[in-house]
Amino acid sequence: MATTAKIAISIDKKILNRIDKLVEKKMFANRSKAIQTAIEEKISKLDKSRLAIESAKLNIAEEQQLSEENSQTDLTEWPNIKR
Repeated sequence: MATTAKIAISIDKKILNRIDKLVEKKMFANRSKAIQTAIEEKISKLDKSRLAIESAKLNIAEEQQLSEENSQTDLTEWPNIKR
């Protein structure tokens, strides 16, 4: 079971009104759930963009060469499996 912690935040009234409308429409159970979901989604997007940035730093030719070298090595080491 996940544990939760209570925090206090300041939030723009316009944003809070939008959250309240979503809660009224039953899109979220309450304000806390709406805010928690928004934060989780934002962190997930940041994680994905960080991965994309790090991946962009890779040298494609070097990675291809490493992949090909490892592929040939791996094939010789795999057990012979009969189907």
